[in-house]
Amino acid sequence: MNKDIYSNPLAERYSSKEMLKVFSPANKFSTWRKLWYALAESEKELGLDITDEQLKEMKENIYNIDFELAAQKEREVRHDVMAHVHTFGTAAPKAMPIIHLGATSAFVGDNTDLIQIKEGLELVKEKIVNVMDGLAKFSMEYKDLPTLGFTHFQAAQLTTVGKRATLWLQSLMLDLEELEFRQETLRFRGVKGTTGTQASFEELFNGDFGKVKKLDEMVAEKMGFNKRFMVTGQTYDRKVDSEIMNLLANIAQSAHKFTNDLRLLQHLKEIEEPFEKKQIGSSAMAYKRNPMRSERISSLAKFVMALQQSTGMTAATQWFERTLDDSANKRLSLPQGFLAIDAILIIWKNVLDGLVVYPKMIEKHIMAELPFMATEYIIMEGVKKGGDRQELHEKIRVHSMEAGKMVKIHGEENDLIERIINDPYFNIDREKLLEILDPKNFIGFAPEQTEDFIRVEIQPILDKYKYMLGMEADLKV
Repeated sequence: MNKDIYSNPLAERYSSKEMLKVFSPANKFSTWRKLWYALAESEKELGLDITDEQLKEMKENIYNIDFELAAQKEREVRHDVMAHVHTFGTAAPKAMPIIHLGATSAFVGDNTDLIQIKEGLELVKEKIVNVMDGLAKFSMEYKDLPTLGFTHFQAAQLTTVGKRATLWLQSLMLDLEELEFRQETLRFRGVKGTTGTQASFEELFNGDFGKVKKLDEMVAEKMGFNKRFMVTGQTYDRKVDSEIMNLLANIAQSAHKFTNDLRLLQHLKEIEEPFEKKQIGSSAMAYKRNPMRSERISSLAKFVMALQQSTGMTAATQWFERTLDDSANKRLSLPQGFLAIDAILIIWKNVLDGLVVYPKMIEKHIMAELPFMATEYIIMEGVKKGGDRQELHEKIRVHSMEAGKMVKIHGEENDLIERIINDPYFNIDREKLLEILDPKNFIGFAPEQTEDFIRVEIQPILDKYKYMLGMEADLKV
């Protein structure tokens, strides 16, 4: 690798070889040749004068791409498609007269983009399913473990570690639903000509619209699409790119939310992401265990979310049947969006494979707050013993304020329970009060909700895509 020129970190540090291959020059330009072959083969089948020898020559040279010659030709003609037409024709000289017959640049450019999107979505789906599997297992393992719930990052009613994980899982489930919809509705641009009117094909097929429609259908089917755009300009609607990037941005949002929560939990020393034996947390502070993986996810997620604006603006500013101010943008935004999401999901799965939970720290934090949360239960118990509800409420308010001072001002433990036990007005037995303070009395139906959610919503997804499970999630760096 030439270290004197910029290299994209998505390729060098983060993304998988499978996703890199989807957006590689070899895959892109061999797909152009596959499209030219499918077009020529279909034109022959519909009666145009194209020989079997020409088709054979094209098929044999789909992967025989002289990239140096293509680059030289592009410098000469300043047109990437025509450069590759000439390069393909050099490798398949007998087919040269019929390569790209009736087509415009968008035939290969746009259709290839859609094929890459299709391939990229399948890889993203596989990784989402594996992350969902990891989250589902974590949710079920810790469905009964009480933990502090937080609103506004202030201690609130208890939940469980597993129930909280279902919230991360549900976000990703919604993303998968959107992804499946995008896969189901993704359309092929097809064979439409320079402004979408198929005028060049009208000429080739002597005005037979039926044959031209059939050509469009045949090429779409050969390239693996069961849906195609009925109408286009020169290009397919750039709103498709915006919709796909919006999906990728939504996945990024889900990942970022997960990392926000995990980083806060790691600060509390309740849950930690993996930390390898020789891993260094800080160059200066040797004791540190920084959440590097989560921070990497959040960093890449911000990048993807920002890309959505780019594709949205591109879709909004297209002129009439086509304008070329989308071209450079498309070369950057969609491939990098897919590569970044690919990396995010790999890292997310890696984190889940090694998450560490510290029940004792979780319990310590619960017990520091639980006395305050238990006051309503204590009031009810006092009323049963003959106390006045309003008087009990006032006494608890006073005791709570004093206990709060001990914690906040003096750094002492929360002694609210001892204050209540020692107050004869409450007349509460110590054992009974400690029984009330069992954290499992405060988690509501969190375990049952977790079980139901996994059984009803998630397990059918995992069963449907079980052939995708088992992904290894090793980091490059």
